[in-house]
Amino acid sequence: MSSSSRTPPQTTDRLSQVWQSRTDLVKQEAAAANKATDAKTARLKALRLAKEAEDAEAARAAAANAPPKPGKRGG
Repeated sequence: MSSSSRTPPQTTDRLSQVWQSRTDLVKQEAAAANKATDAKTARLKALRLAKEAEDAEAARAAAANAPPKPGKRGG
């Protein structure tokens, strides 16, 4: 009978441990997902900035190579 009187605290402790381990696992998975998202965001930002720099350079080159605008005639 003494073993059955000790069973509820062991069960409660075990359930608490299981709950805590699952909570820790979920937190680890969320942290990993956040890290992956942050890495993806940083990569996409770098690509966007590189494309914007290329576009700005192309616009400068196009403006430099464009024929001059005709002036106003008459007066």
